[in-house]
Amino acid sequence: MKPTLFILAAGMGSRYGGLKQLDTLGPSGETIMDYSVYDALRAGFGKIVFVIRHDFEEDFRKKIVDKYAGHVQVEVVFQDLNALTEGYSPDPERTKPWGTGHAVLMGKDAINEPFGVINADDYYGRESFQVLADFLRSVEGKKGEYCMVGFQIGNTLSENGGVSRGLCSVSPEGYLTAVNECHGIRRTDDSHIVQTLADGSEAEFPADAYVSMNMWGFTPDYFDYSEAAFLEFLKEHGKELKSEFYIPTVVNDLIHSGKITLKVEQTPSKWFGVTFAADRDTTVAQFRKLVDEGVYPEKLF
Repeated sequence: MKPTLFILAAGMGSRYGGLKQLDTLGPSGETIMDYSVYDALRAGFGKIVFVIRHDFEEDFRKKIVDKYAGHVQVEVVFQDLNALTEGYSPDPERTKPWGTGHAVLMGKDAINEPFGVINADDYYGRESFQVLADFLRSVEGKKGEYCMVGFQIGNTLSENGGVSRGLCSVSPEGYLTAVNECHGIRRTDDSHIVQTLADGSEAEFPADAYVSMNMWGFTPDYFDYSEAAFLEFLKEHGKELKSEFYIPTVVNDLIHSGKITLKVEQTPSKWFGVTFAADRDTTVAQFRKLVDEGVYPEKLF
């Protein structure tokens, strides 16, 4: 059975200033998602599942899903504030989704095979999808053997502002031991990679430190673990307006409890994306360059 690719496309894109999932950035009007789907098909994925919000379903189906007809099986699931809350009513003033961990749970009824998880608005590169697909094929029929595609931090920065990255601690055997969220990471004028701390001092990162770009590989047992963790999260944070339930929250707890192993699969790919509105022109130029170099055809689908 071929693995499934689960694409997180329900975010609001507040820093970018619009619904960046649907922004056309390729030379023939492609979105970043289109390049991810194209690379996933080349790597051997057999199904695509998108998680979106109900309020842009019509646009999403017309602009994204319809173009894949005849190329790959596609399913759409929805992230909703009331999904899986089991008696917890969100504060009526809350509009923010519950986070990436909750978004992945929306795929529970649509996915029965090993699956990869990615963000809709990140370009990961062909090599990354190949690494992910190879791992997922190796764990078919198994439980508790997960992976994360690790990017070198120097390959993941924006020229237009500080970014948040999950800094990875990795064992000598190549397994993840923890992910620590770091905010405001940027490259200085003299090419150092730093984070400004609360006291105003700077912490420096080596360029080859590995970070999570939310590219994960799971077997279906992940859903049960994650659902139990989400219910615990609601007990503590269910009435808050902005608290979010993240994938690394689940992963860290499972690693520390010894219930799973999570291999860090390294990729040489350079990430790019549209974290900020100012990133758009750079991203358009990057895709133009990749097409000119023959990495992608002029029109994908």
